[in-house]
Amino acid sequence: MKRSGAQIIWETLQQEGVDVLFGYIGAATLPAYDALLDYPIHHVVVRHEQSAAHMADGYARASGKVGVAMATSGPGATNLVTGIATAMLDSSPVVCMTGQVLSHLLGTDAFQEVDMTGITLPITKHNYLITRAEDLGPSLREAFYVARSGRPGPVLVDISKSAIQEIIDWEPDADLVHLPGYRPDLRAMPEEFQRAVDLINQAKRPVILAGHGVILSGAGQALLDFVKQANIPVALTLLGLGGFPASHPLNLGMMGMHGEAWVNQAIQEADLLLAFGMRFDDRVTGTLSTYAQNARKIHIDVDPGEINKIVKVDVGIVGDLRETLEFLLPQIEPRTHEEWNDHIRNLRGDSAVRDVRYLPDDGHLYAAHVINDLWHYTDGKALIVTDVGQHQMWTAQYYRHEYPRHLITSGGLGTMGFGLPAAIGAKFARPDAEVWVIAGDGGFQMTAAELATAAQEGIKVNVAIMNNGYLGMVRQWQEFFYDKRYSATPMRSPDFAKVAEAHGLTGLRCETRADVEAVVQQAREAEGTVVIDFRVEKEDSVYPMVPAGAALHEMIRRPSVTGTPIGLT
Repeated sequence: MKRSGAQIIWETLQQEGVDVLFGYIGAATLPAYDALLDYPIHHVVVRHEQSAAHMADGYARASGKVGVAMATSGPGATNLVTGIATAMLDSSPVVCMTGQVLSHLLGTDAFQEVDMTGITLPITKHNYLITRAEDLGPSLREAFYVARSGRPGPVLVDISKSAIQEIIDWEPDADLVHLPGYRPDLRAMPEEFQRAVDLINQAKRPVILAGHGVILSGAGQALLDFVKQANIPVALTLLGLGGFPASHPLNLGMMGMHGEAWVNQAIQEADLLLAFGMRFDDRVTGTLSTYAQNARKIHIDVDPGEINKIVKVDVGIVGDLRETLEFLLPQIEPRTHEEWNDHIRNLRGDSAVRDVRYLPDDGHLYAAHVINDLWHYTDGKALIVTDVGQHQMWTAQYYRHEYPRHLITSGGLGTMGFGLPAAIGAKFARPDAEVWVIAGDGGFQMTAAELATAAQEGIKVNVAIMNNGYLGMVRQWQEFFYDKRYSATPMRSPDFAKVAEAHGLTGLRCETRADVEAVVQQAREAEGTVVIDFRVEKEDSVYPMVPAGAALHEMIRRPSVTGTPIGLT
């Protein structure tokens, strides 16, 4: 049958199950958008192309499906780059389509021509430059397969206007994926299994390090079964939160730079670390030369490139985490590890990470109080999307993350501006979910224009801005290490409630803790997107904190309510 390249794009996306995409039109993609009117795919018009990539990313993380973004050539395409890099570092399956100039103009520096495949080569799993309509169907099919298979990640398809306009004879069934060089086998190889089993069964002080791979592989139940059998405590990475229930008695909480002291101390004292779907990021390990020196290490990951990349391990198993844990479980001896788990409980003492009794309550509004109260008022069931900064760490600490895919945050790249657009994408993925954005005043302003997108689409997202008048995380470093020389971190913001109202949305303001419950409930009951401007303590800090160059256990600890001086321990 005769089909234009534009028609091939939309029919292929339909075959891949795409029902929504996020993008911004331009001259190079105009023929494709004209054809889109004939297809039942909902297009969300963003206000900036970076947000299109973040929305596709949020959609992917909330649903487990591939998110799709589209931009025109030149600046439209380059505006996607930050969002693509965000998805790459956090292993999020996204397909980004970009327009390109006419095929015969390639290489001539034509108007809005830019080498997108060259630009994105380091930040994509794979990318394509399509100059002929006949290559569109197969390449798009391959793009979706590559994005979601193995270790997920973003794929770019750069499409010349010639390919979009060209009309060819097309049979969709012929567009089967044929990638002999890329067929990831997720079955773990058995050679290392026995050594891993022996180390696990012999360990006296083991700790599981659970990462994002637990969620990506759907290994939550397998991990629960493993922990039940072996009674090994679990520490989580930022992106692993929700992969193991916060309410479980063996959940230690988050590890790393802003993890709790007892978690990092347990890792340093362990005789065996079981790294499940995590990559030993520098924010997790502290100084490598002092990291868990007395521990044997087992690393299970779907990506062979992560094994021994940063931390040398004793056993490396490449394979799907869920299948690997299910294979290992029958060979793991039932253990109690009573002495070890009692020791960790003693390390923890009374200072429970999410117990706000251990935070000052002196009439000021603290972000940690707001986030803890938000957890309480939503019964811990909301889908939380954060921006990047202090509020992100407080959310990890004070909102109890019980379920997988209920916390969406930019971990690897730390992209400010991620929160609002990613939440919009997540809401399209799960329209029945209660979605909250927790953002800082700085990051929110980077993509605040997407309030117009939320208004135009009529979707319901609640935005909680922790407004402290600073770029808070950098200000904290300036306080601790630069003698409070606050260079370029004080920030003036607009009246966020009025900004929301200007978009026809609901804007609220809260300045005391006594009013938190009322504004949260008002936001939950209101129709459409709501923005709450929480005027929180200006010079507050995230504790604990591992300073740069310090060992994992050398943390700046949380001051006591009585004002005990801060010190390294």
